[in-house]
Amino acid sequence: MKVVVDRPLSGTIGPTPGDWGPGVTYQNKPDLLIVDDDPLITDTLDFVLSRDFSVYVAESRGQVKSLLRQLDAPPQLALIDLGLPPTPHRPDEGFRLVTELIAYSPGMKIVVLSGQSEETNARHARTLGAVEFVHKPCEPDALRQLLKHALQLNDTEVLAASKGGLLGNNALVHKLRQQINQFANAPFPVLIEGESGSGKELVAHALHSKSHRSTRPFLALNCAAISPALVEPTLFGYAKGAFTGATSSRPGYFEDAHASTLFLDEIGELPLELQAKLLRVLENGEFQRVGETQSRVSSARVIAATNRDMRQEIRSGRFRADLYHRLSVFTLNVPPLRELGDDKALLLDHFREFYARQAGIRAFELDSRAMALWLNYGFPGNVRELRNIVIRLTTKCPGQSVTSEQLQAELDMEASDLDTALLPIEDFSGVLDTAKRQLQMQKVFNLDHTLEQWERGYVEAALAITQGNLTRAAKLLGIHRTTLYSRMQNYVDVGQPIKSSLSR
Repeated sequence: MKVVVDRPLSGTIGPTPGDWGPGVTYQNKPDLLIVDDDPLITDTLDFVLSRDFSVYVAESRGQVKSLLRQLDAPPQLALIDLGLPPTPHRPDEGFRLVTELIAYSPGMKIVVLSGQSEETNARHARTLGAVEFVHKPCEPDALRQLLKHALQLNDTEVLAASKGGLLGNNALVHKLRQQINQFANAPFPVLIEGESGSGKELVAHALHSKSHRSTRPFLALNCAAISPALVEPTLFGYAKGAFTGATSSRPGYFEDAHASTLFLDEIGELPLELQAKLLRVLENGEFQRVGETQSRVSSARVIAATNRDMRQEIRSGRFRADLYHRLSVFTLNVPPLRELGDDKALLLDHFREFYARQAGIRAFELDSRAMALWLNYGFPGNVRELRNIVIRLTTKCPGQSVTSEQLQAELDMEASDLDTALLPIEDFSGVLDTAKRQLQMQKVFNLDHTLEQWERGYVEAALAITQGNLTRAAKLLGIHRTTLYSRMQNYVDVGQPIKSSLSR
């Protein structure tokens, strides 16, 4: 069944499972969201895939948001075109949608199907969290099997496999484990900070599993995943008749999480007008259902998470300072994967053994050059990116020895290099990591040319900042004006003129 965003949604999808292979059964067909602005493509995909999936279609990011608000639960799968309006010939809108869907539902499996087949687009989509990138045109049967395989990747089992703990031998991970043990039984809120994909929800699970509340349910709500108008009734519940469609009274998350743990992910997305109400619950446990005057009490332990700079959010007026201080009684910082050194190899072993066992195949291996590349890669998408790379290699190279060339095809080297290139020059380890990756990635490397490009880049940046003023630019670069002029002349001599005002 194809459901488009401008039609009213029908009720429950009927139980018509397709052939999912041995040991895999579904009471209802899995939901598949297809986003493409070409009706011919969406109609064809609907015809091909509707036997196995309940298909929902949208043509743009705006339509996706409207559709998701009408659904009781987010789709398990999404098939996304990169070239979406208003920029159909550029991948920007598609990348933005992938990021938003991952934030909306971290468990959603996203496959990018795109005619924008540049390899850099494929790598960047995977870095953002897509499990695979498929080039148009694609064989329908191959696409169907790929979607089925993606659906069977069970993240809940991966979490369970870690038994509520954190994998890693790095000192930063040891410190995080110590803090989890120290804070687990305290009744006070915890704020978990860290980059997207770094494992903040896993830390929240670990806090819950090591607390005396571990026998009770762990409830999680992504604040970015629901319409702002629905956040209040979702958190606090509502009375019958409180708003159109409220045909009966319902409890909210704070009632359901009474005496247990409530995890509020993406807390920085919470509407400003609701932040005062959340503050009240955190201070005395009291809240009211929407449409009621009766006060209720919850003793839920709140754990919040964010990938934003909350201090900047406070300065910009988007987040209340008093709520931030109340949420951050304890603060845990989840380190990015690029800072965990050899733990990248430990996580590689964990995920490849898990997914190979799940698929019933032999695990792949990395040859020596590929392992060196793996250890020196920056993983801008953090553990989520690492996991998805392992999933793809498990599927493509079962039981094989993966070469550095094969591995490089799965990595977003440009994004990784950008992260470390922005480190201060005093951070020699960052410079060393960048150098290692460049030497491993490039078959032909010329040191003089590389140094010249870096120098020219800094010179042009200084001239741009100072609007071509040589004296100020030289001061900014920490060199003499005549030295700057001489180096600029070198670029002109080799046919690389710099745009500047040499008269200043």
